[in-house]
Amino acid sequence: MYQLAQERADDWWEVEGLYDLCFAPGREALSSYRLRDGVPPVAGLSLVARDGDGVLGGAIRFWPVDVGGRRALLLGPVAVHPTRQGEGLGGLLIRDSLARAVAQGWDRVMLVGDAPYYSRFGFARLEGVEMPPPTNPDRVLGRALRDGAWDGVKGQVTRPA
Repeated sequence: MYQLAQERADDWWEVEGLYDLCFAPGREALSSYRLRDGVPPVAGLSLVARDGDGVLGGAIRFWPVDVGGRRALLLGPVAVHPTRQGEGLGGLLIRDSLARAVAQGWDRVMLVGDAPYYSRFGFARLEGVEMPPPTNPDRVLGRALRDGAWDGVKGQVTRPA
């Protein structure tokens, strides 16, 4: 059983260590990191999952971005410790944090990721939404948190105004 909690400042380096373990070296060079640099994660949506002994099993973060001048959430990274994968922890983190995003009044969320995995959470390819290069447009996915929230939203993804 896992306990989900808001990520605190004390968790930052432990979560960064998890991301280092789960992702390839040089992850900070990705375009999504340029959008996050110097921008704090969205309060209340960046979560950690700990087991009964307090061991970190997974984490998820969200960042504010603008898409064609409209606000959106950028999900990522989300990671589960390799010894905890296959237990549904990634799905728990995604579903719980998206429910919190709705409660906070967010309308839309996007990410750069694998469509076969994220489609199970309602994500689909976003047409006309352009991440900074080099990003494969087929990996730019979004989900409306309110009906029609992505309708007509197109353009460059930028740091929040």
